[in-house]
Amino acid sequence: MIEVDSRGRRCPLPIIDLARRMPEVAVGAVVRVLADDPAAANDIPAWCRMKGHEYLGSPAPDAYEVRRLR
Repeated sequence: MIEVDSRGRRCPLPIIDLARRMPEVAVGAVVRVLADDPAAANDIPAWCRMKGHEYLGSPAPDAYEVRRLR
């Protein structure tokens, strides 16, 4: 699993960090984003819908998982 550490970074930087890492993620692989910005709870699922990836949820506080679908 690839981990993107965006703790301490404010919106929109966690989404930018995630988007920059996606080209190196294999289709079907999961990315865990660590983000303590409260906006990430809404921004990451919205970005997944917009880009066609699967939002898997938040398995821990300040952690969000995304599966690359394309």
